[in-house]
Amino acid sequence: MIEFRSWFIDLLPIWQALLATLFTWGVTALGAGLVFFFRKVHQSILDAMMGFAAGVMLAASYWSLLAPAIEMSTELGYFPFWLPPLAGFLAGGLFLSLCDKIIPHLHPTFKMSEVEGIPTQWKRKILLVMAITLHNIPEGLAIGVAFGSVAYGLESASLGAAIALAIGIGLQNFPEGAAVSLPLRRDGMSRSRSFFWGQLSAVVEPFAAVVGAVLVLSMQAILPYALSFAAGAMVFVVMEELIPGAHRHGNSDLVTYATLGGFAIMMTLDLALG
Repeated sequence: MIEFRSWFIDLLPIWQALLATLFTWGVTALGAGLVFFFRKVHQSILDAMMGFAAGVMLAASYWSLLAPAIEMSTELGYFPFWLPPLAGFLAGGLFLSLCDKIIPHLHPTFKMSEVEGIPTQWKRKILLVMAITLHNIPEGLAIGVAFGSVAYGLESASLGAAIALAIGIGLQNFPEGAAVSLPLRRDGMSRSRSFFWGQLSAVVEPFAAVVGAVLVLSMQAILPYALSFAAGAMVFVVMEELIPGAHRHGNSDLVTYATLGGFAIMMTLDLALG
C-alpha cells in the first residue's frame, strides 16, 4: 500500500486524474453489476441511493470545488476575489441547463413520455445512459481539475483533497450504475446487456478528467473558474434531476436522511484527507 501511494504521488497529474476516473468508472460498473443478482430492487432502496448520491455531490460541490476556488482566487490575486468563483459557478449551471434542453435523455425513474431534450427516436436504453452521462461529464471534469491544480503547489489544492473527491464521486456512481441497469433488466433486457449499458454511462469520466487536467495545467489563471464551473454543473444536476427524481415515489423522509448521510460522508472524506 505504501509503495502504491508513493508510485501514485510520483505520477503526472494527468495520469493521476485518469486512474482516479477509471476507479469511478469501475464503481459504476459495480453498481450496474447488481443486475446479475437482482431483477428488480425495491423503489425505496433506489430512491435512498439517489438521495445519497445527491448528498455526496452537494458536499463535493462546496468542500472540494467551491471552497478551494474561492481560496485560489485570493491566492492568485483576483479582485474582487469572489468574481471568478461566482462566474464559474453560474456558467457551469447554465451550461448543464443548455445541455439538458438540447440532448435527448430520460431520467431513470421517469416514463418514456417524459423524455427531455430535442425530439428523438432513440430507444429507452440510450436515453437512460445519456441522462447519467450528462452529469458524469462535470464529475470527470471536477476530478481532472482537482488533480491538475495540485501541480501548482497552492495551499488551497492538495492531493488528499483530490483523492477524497474521487472517492466521493466513486461512491455516488454506484447507485447511478444500478439506476440504468436495473430498469433495463426490468423491461426484459438480458443481464449482460443491461450491465453493459449501465456501466457505459461512466465511460465519459476518464475523457472529461484528462481534458480538465490538461486545461488547468496549460492555464493556471482558469483554476478558480474551472473548479467553480464543475461545482455549478454538479449542483444543477442535483437540483434538477437527483432530488426531484428521488422524491417522486413518496419516500421523502428516507431520501432526506440518505441525502444527509451522503453529505456527511463526503464532507468527512474531504476534511480527513484534504
